[in-house]
Amino acid sequence: MDDTHSFIKPSSSVTPAEDEVPPDQAKVSENDSEEPPSLSPTDTLTLTDDLSPEYFGGGLNISAEYRTKRQSRKTSCFNSRFRKQFYPDITRDQWNDWRWQLQNRLTTQQDVMRILTLSETEKAAFRYSAKALPFAVTPYYASLVNPMNPADPIRRTVIPDYRETLTGTGESCDPLGEDNSSPVPGLVHRYPDRVLFLVTNHCAAYCRYCTRSRIMDHAETHAASPSHWQAALDYIARHSEIRDVVLSGGDPLTMSDAMLEQLLGALRKIPHIEIIRIGTKAPVVLPQRITPQLVRMLKKYHPLYMSIHFTHPDELTPDVFRSCSMLADAGIPLGSQTVLLAGVNDEPDVMKRLMQGLLRFRVRPYYLYQCDPINGSEHFRTSIDKGLSIIRSLRGHTSGYAVPTYVIDAPGGGGKIPLLPQYALGYSGDTLVLSNYAGNTYSYYDHARSISNRHDTPPLLFESLAELETSVETGERRFPL
Repeated sequence: MDDTHSFIKPSSSVTPAEDEVPPDQAKVSENDSEEPPSLSPTDTLTLTDDLSPEYFGGGLNISAEYRTKRQSRKTSCFNSRFRKQFYPDITRDQWNDWRWQLQNRLTTQQDVMRILTLSETEKAAFRYSAKALPFAVTPYYASLVNPMNPADPIRRTVIPDYRETLTGTGESCDPLGEDNSSPVPGLVHRYPDRVLFLVTNHCAAYCRYCTRSRIMDHAETHAASPSHWQAALDYIARHSEIRDVVLSGGDPLTMSDAMLEQLLGALRKIPHIEIIRIGTKAPVVLPQRITPQLVRMLKKYHPLYMSIHFTHPDELTPDVFRSCSMLADAGIPLGSQTVLLAGVNDEPDVMKRLMQGLLRFRVRPYYLYQCDPINGSEHFRTSIDKGLSIIRSLRGHTSGYAVPTYVIDAPGGGGKIPLLPQYALGYSGDTLVLSNYAGNTYSYYDHARSISNRHDTPPLLFESLAELETSVETGERRFPL
């Protein structure tokens, strides 16, 4: 096994390879010797001491007592109460070490029951874990979960649900047909000028609605490691029409700085590659991963973009603010990709708080996805009308920058198809009738349409600029015979 992920604790559904380095024996490479610790609590408060708790996303629709505790917790970079209760022997510097977070992920039912009370349906999900998605969550992200409320939004996205074992109508293990669009292992070439490069099958935390659950931690069927990159790099080099490479997986930021730089350097040697994008949730579930060393390295490979998976305003903590600020200060444009999830973020107020909060974090809302029909995800999917109503609740009611593009990634490999509420009501003659965000109607006279519809009025003809100038002076109108 390569050393790329030797410090990651395996998820509950994976048996470690015999040569895997045990997490407690993982060594820090020389290249990462300066990482972490990250900022101290005092440093972080200096960064955000003028910001109220509401700046970091708001609270939950639960009891006022718990909301108060949660907001208080969010005003600090480090939740000392959670650490002292559940990790009493761990220092602040260890907690802020991204490798410690990966080594100590919660991966079993016993791990989870140590910090929260599982419902019967959640317990049933763990009993059938062999049929469900891999399970793992970082201690940091687990600290954001309401330990007593199974309906907590963040909890629902990471804690297994027994309904994952049920296959609904239209669901499949590869609903987007990515495997059918893969010319070489680990590469998806669907659009003319860009490719999706699946560089790893590991994530810091596994979303329960993951589109690529078929490859997560399944190295035996979907290998994704440096030893498998070369075929994809060769394909990209041979196809000069490819100008844009999206690194995904898995999460590329679970790799070490050295391995990630090896990959970025190889791509930058290909002359026709114009931009590189990294798809990640690490700044949200593992904000400790964004270190000064990582950022200095990434800056060398501009133009470099980052798409970050955000789900709920409760993710907008000071730790995440710091990670996004470091990336933005390095000149990396940040965009968000959010999946619309029933009971998690499908209320207009929740989505509005998330999108507005992202702008404060210097992250531009990019896509709002209809939840893909992956096996066992029916309980997460909303109606299309619900998604359209949320877009309508945003458009005109908040900054245009805070309105993402609502898309369906068409099953079978059709790609992203945008959906919009109906604002153009239709034509009355040459006048377009429009409805604005408030539901009021307005008329727009379409002059170009009017001209094109006048088949009895052919275009004016002039043989020279001088003739045209003369016609303007005399008012002459000349038509062809």
